Amino acid sequence: MDSFKFNQIAMAVLGTVFVLFGVSLISESLFHSEAPETPGYTIAVAEGSGGETTDTADAGPAYEPITALLASADVGAGETVAKKCASCHSFEKGGPNKVGPDLYAVVDRPIASHEGFSYSAALTEYGKDKTWTYEELNGFLFKPKAHVKGTAMGFAGLPKTADRANIIAWLRMQADTPAPLPQ
Repeated sequence: MDSFKFNQIAMAVLGTVFVLFGVSLISESLFHSEAPETPGYTIAVAEGSGGETTDTADAGPAYEPITALLASADVGAGETVAKKCASCHSFEKGGPNKVGPDLYAVVDRPIASHEGFSYSAALTEYGKDKTWTYEELNGFLFKPKAHVKGTAMGFAGLPKTADRANIIAWLRMQADTPAPLPQ
C-alpha cells in the first residue's frame, strides 16, 4: 500500500474521531445536568421489613366512615362490587372456602373465626375479641394491609367510600338474619 492511500485512511479515521469528540463536547454543554444531592428516589413504605410501621400509618384511618351511608347504600351496586371478591371468596350459606373464607353472614361475626379456614397469624392476633362491625369492614376493605398489618389478603382495597358502603350493605344482606344497621 502506498503512503498516499495510508494517509487518506488515517485522515478519515482521525477526522471521524475529531467529529465525534466535537459533537460529544457540544452535546455535553447543551444538555448538561448536575448530579442530584441525594441519588435516587425516596420510597415511602407503610410497613417495615420487621413488621414495624411508620408514624403516618399509626395516625389513624385515612378513610371516611360509612355508617351514615349504609341506610341509603345501593345493594345492587354492592353485588356488582362483590364480583371483585368472588375469585377468592364465596358468599352463599355453607359455601366453600377458597383462597379466602366464605363470607356468608360476615357482618357482626367474630374476626378470623370461620370454621375450616386457616387465617394468617396477623389477622388471628388482630381479631382477638373483635367482630366484623360495619366500621371494621370499612377499614379493612379500604386497605387491608394497612388496617391489619401482616394480613395475607392481597387485595389492594376499595378507595371509593360509596363502593365500600354498597358492598358492606350487600354483605349485610347475605345472612339468614341481617345485622341491624347502626344508629
